Amino acid sequence: MKRNWLLPIFVGLITAGAVWHGTLLATPYALMSAALDKIATGRINTFVFTQLSTADNQPIVRPSPDLSYSTCVFDLANGPVLLDIEPVPDHYWSISIFDARTDVAAVRSDRDTGGKSARLALTREGMAIPKGYEPVELRYDKGLALIRILTTDAADYPTIDAIRRKSTCKQL
Repeated sequence: MKRNWLLPIFVGLITAGAVWHGTLLATPYALMSAALDKIATGRINTFVFTQLSTADNQPIVRPSPDLSYSTCVFDLANGPVLLDIEPVPDHYWSISIFDARTDVAAVRSDRDTGGKSARLALTREGMAIPKGYEPVELRYDKGLALIRILTTDAADYPTIDAIRRKSTCKQL
């Protein structure tokens, strides 16, 4: 009796390809979802300001000890989220927006703003935003806003910390 192995091999290859592709699509969402849960600690649409990283205090994976981090886990389900980022004079700073797939949706820094504040409105298509805010249109409701400020001298940290705490992340 002759067996035809071509069809089972073909079905196996198609199934393996579909599983591989599905894994590629699902992995970023799963990783970002786990990261958002860990970072948010119950706080959504508000900045969390962490201390400078040390060997004993590492709120994120592989943090840089000369950067101060502020994070806002956001959710656009109830409307736009407004970010007002206070500039830190004479220090490099940046704000990065990551979507639910880990893609970078926007980055602004002191170099982009000329040392002025950054005012970003995180939106979905069709959401109205107030004047004076730069729209950042996202494909997903959830994501992360991350402020990084270069701190080259630990003696400057109290001043930097006071300034960065003026930054806000809030639902419109």
